[in-house]
Amino acid sequence: MEARGWDQCDVILVSGDAYIDSSFIGVAMVGRMLERMGYRVGIIGQPDINSDIDIKRLGEPKLYWGVSGGSVDSMVSNYTATKKFRNSDDYTPGGVNNKRPDRAVLVYTNLIRRYFKNTVPVVLGGIEASLRRITHYDYWQNKLKKPVLFDSKADVLVYGMGEIAIEQLTRAIAEGRDYKDIRGICYISKEPKHEFIQLPSHQECLDDKEKYIDMFDHFYDNNDPISANGLCEEVDGRYLIQNPPCDYLNEEEMDANAKLPFTRELHPYHKKDGKVKCLETIKFSIMTHHGCWGECNFCAIGVHQGRTIRTRSEESILAEAKDFNKYKDYKGIISDVGGPTANMYGYECNKKLKLGTCAHQRCVDANHLCSSMKVDHSRNINLLRQVREVEGVRKAFVASGVRYDLINADKKHGYSYLKEMVKHHISGQMKVAPEHTDQRVLELMGKPGKQELIDFKKMYDKLNKEEGKKQFLTYYLIAAHPGCTEKDMHELKRFTTDELQMNPEQAQVFTPTPGTYSAVMYYTEMDPVTRKKIFVEKDTRRKEKQKEIVIKKDNFKSGFAS
Repeated sequence: MEARGWDQCDVILVSGDAYIDSSFIGVAMVGRMLERMGYRVGIIGQPDINSDIDIKRLGEPKLYWGVSGGSVDSMVSNYTATKKFRNSDDYTPGGVNNKRPDRAVLVYTNLIRRYFKNTVPVVLGGIEASLRRITHYDYWQNKLKKPVLFDSKADVLVYGMGEIAIEQLTRAIAEGRDYKDIRGICYISKEPKHEFIQLPSHQECLDDKEKYIDMFDHFYDNNDPISANGLCEEVDGRYLIQNPPCDYLNEEEMDANAKLPFTRELHPYHKKDGKVKCLETIKFSIMTHHGCWGECNFCAIGVHQGRTIRTRSEESILAEAKDFNKYKDYKGIISDVGGPTANMYGYECNKKLKLGTCAHQRCVDANHLCSSMKVDHSRNINLLRQVREVEGVRKAFVASGVRYDLINADKKHGYSYLKEMVKHHISGQMKVAPEHTDQRVLELMGKPGKQELIDFKKMYDKLNKEEGKKQFLTYYLIAAHPGCTEKDMHELKRFTTDELQMNPEQAQVFTPTPGTYSAVMYYTEMDPVTRKKIFVEKDTRRKEKQKEIVIKKDNFKSGFAS
């Protein structure tokens, strides 16, 4: 501030991460966007919560405080699925998990309120706030909690990616205008908004689990900028108002954001404490698109990033790959060219682009791919070929997840896409996420059937043999998801042994995170579609046993991969 001649910041952003100046870090993206608009922005990464030293470091902002828990929900970051404290944190210098408080958005807002009385508005954002914006199940306290605005003492919440909402909100506050009609925000009102969908009240959700499912259905179905309505929920005599979502960025706007002057480094202030591990992954990675329409029930990407794919242009992506050459530590290796699901780049459903996401109809589920979704890997193939030709690129990996069922479904280009991957873009092993093989469990997860995996593995093994490569598949597997029993895990183990001919080295115990249908199932012990009771394993020891069943070592004949 002194170097720039600033006596005051316009906006101060507070984050649960160390300040990493990368387009992959939400707070850094917001800071650079506001800087481009002409605002003076300060960022406080991982402030000391036991004193005023850090929170007062930059003074008081002129317009507002922006508060984020960081790139990962603080409770997910701090605890395992069996509620054991995590000792490491990839977003903290030195890697020791000693800087991110539990429920970070609440703690940081209280920290601000403690030392700045009658201050400017406090605005919540980021994934932690976004997924807790309505009544939600909290796994760590094992109860339904109020929308986070009611517990946080903040003034407004920007949900989802929210780029346009942030720009509009900042201008409105700077100009002294009412911001309550801005799309993509939530706020508390003394009066209901009758033209919005009236959700079951917080108390009704506490009293009746089916009411909670009703509420979540409305929440889930109203996340698309084209088709969504606003939502209104009564909470102890006041009302949570969620305006309809803000528009998504178009290709030109995504390209413009990618060109912002990120240093791709940890801020010098933090460097004395050591390196941040996440930089190893993101520093030389390229985000090709936002959004995912896979709709896995245990994943919150759909309600945070959205279920419509927004892509960057090839020109923008290639320019970023070329830009890596100016960094001394760049060795010609691009860690990842991808997005939430790498092989969704470059195509979308035309109906969805015109009318928004369908209510009660998924693009893909355990049994089928919607006929309106024309899977087409051709643009992705051409992009990867062009990336390989960029000056200085020795290897460009695709480390993001891919949907193998989409590769199977693309009869025109799926085989060619996988051939490109096998030949050029895999580092010894390709990670896929079947999660399970029991059809009933897969349906509850929203994942494709096991035959899709069998068909894909045949194609993958065939291509590796043709290319003379020994590259393996590794599998993400989930234990103790709602509906899953020990018997189902024994069957999963049999399948991995007999069909996949491998010993799974890892499986994760299911974590019920806010904003997901799987968390709804865990809390209600009901299938949210049929409303019928399902088995849910809630005993920690038995959850661990489900995991141990599938990772227990078996003896294999020579030649089997493990």
